Amino acid sequence: MSEPGRVAPARRRGLADEVADRIREAIFSGVYAPGAQLREVELSQALDVSRGPVREALLRLEREGLVRSAWHRGATVITLAPQDIAELDSLRGALEHLAVQRVVAHASDEDLAEIGKTVELMKRAEDAHAMVRCDIAFHDAVYAAAHHQRLDEAWRALRSQIHLFLLTRIGLSSDGYLAHIPGEHRRLLAALQARDTEAALELFAEHRRHALDVLITEEGQRP
Repeated sequence: MSEPGRVAPARRRGLADEVADRIREAIFSGVYAPGAQLREVELSQALDVSRGPVREALLRLEREGLVRSAWHRGATVITLAPQDIAELDSLRGALEHLAVQRVVAHASDEDLAEIGKTVELMKRAEDAHAMVRCDIAFHDAVYAAAHHQRLDEAWRALRSQIHLFLLTRIGLSSDGYLAHIPGEHRRLLAALQARDTEAALELFAEHRRHALDVLITEEGQRP
């Protein structure tokens, strides 16, 4: 503890940050699926670090909403419950509504070109996990083009959980995913380029509904 009236010494957290990045990447790549256990000993051996940075990294990922810790099970990749899915979808919708309005009103041609680059990247996505990355990158570009700092920060706080949401979606069913997603995003981009707020809002809502419908339908068919 620091003495009264004094600032506590800073702690170096670079290694824990790097470990968190590696574990996050493994989750997003499908190495650790929802529900998978993340054992400190195994991770420390695989990453060639002590257990301290691994423990810190897991705490950071828990704050991001990617990992859940329980005393009797240790850390696991979060499995989204129906309430989690509903809450993420509704919050994403609220943020996206404002983002789309602001992009139509304030985005420059250069901003729209950056969004377009992410759509082009989708043509080269070789698997569903790569396509999810492109999907997230598209929305990163949309929020950047909104030119609203706190809105972008709100998206960044939710971003990892939305990535997990989409991973859950492809985990349940990836039928047609690679074929349909690029076209959906080309239509989203076209509406933004046309500065058509009503059409853009409807298309973005339809895009969200499609992912949600897959989750609800496939979850409902599970035994």
